[in-house]
Amino acid sequence: MDLTIILLNWNTRDLLRQALLSIKHSQPGIKYEIIVVDNASEDKSREMVTEEFPEVTLIVSKRNVGFAAGNNLAIWQAQGRYILFLNSDTQVVGDALETLVRCGDSSPDIGILGPKLLNADGSLQYSCRHYPNLATGFFRNTPLGRLFPGNKYNSDYLMTNWDHAVLRDVDWVSGAAIMMRRELIEQIGSFDDSYYMYCEDVDICRRTTLASFAQNPEKMWRVVYYPESVIYHYIGRSSDKAPARMTYEFHRSQYLFYRKHYMSQTPFWLRPIIPLGIGLRAAGQILRFRVRRLQRQLQGKKK
Repeated sequence: MDLTIILLNWNTRDLLRQALLSIKHSQPGIKYEIIVVDNASEDKSREMVTEEFPEVTLIVSKRNVGFAAGNNLAIWQAQGRYILFLNSDTQVVGDALETLVRCGDSSPDIGILGPKLLNADGSLQYSCRHYPNLATGFFRNTPLGRLFPGNKYNSDYLMTNWDHAVLRDVDWVSGAAIMMRRELIEQIGSFDDSYYMYCEDVDICRRTTLASFAQNPEKMWRVVYYPESVIYHYIGRSSDKAPARMTYEFHRSQYLFYRKHYMSQTPFWLRPIIPLGIGLRAAGQILRFRVRRLQRQLQGKKK
């Protein structure tokens, strides 16, 4: 088996159907299997998969265990040489799947591979990035960042200063569509399910780099962005169903990533400030969500 495609679903029945159809219509010239993990959906997603895609293996979780733990439910049932974790709000374009596998086969040191992701309007989605740092926290989606929208910290983090048209080694690629070599997963393990949602992709890419360096600095696993493979990603269609909860989980994951990978290198005097800043940032975003919701409710009553 060349490829196992794992799709994690939570109440995105119609998008999941489109994703599965796009895989089916792409007719990849490789041997593949599809596993759908349903995270306790309430929109009859499971019935849709069973009735319309009987060839798909369906794993049902009795509760929503999040992105990392949900995908982990399927990893050890996967038979493929490569495992592609694919969001339910994606659509495969052309031979994207076969192209990813062929690219992996061309370089045995590639451990993780990410395709080019496009937004619904066809514009580029910045799906490969540098690792975040303290400056990223100050300028990424913050009032300070909005005051200085062209700041170098955002552009460096998002890697906006190149055209994303060539293969390139990167720090990490988006978990919306991330292909991993089975050998790598067997070496470093699966996603860290301490992350409910967000940052598990950054974490597993960093673990790949750290494990490679520790074992053999001269023969490291590569994390690669490969634009010849193209996938549409209708970003946030699932998480938008619970914006306040997802904002909390995003910032919680940021703190977990900082604590796991950066805290030991942070000066002692700075350590209490960082979680405080993350908490204030989360509170500000949640407050904005609630104000906007209240405004919409008031406008609806006036009509």
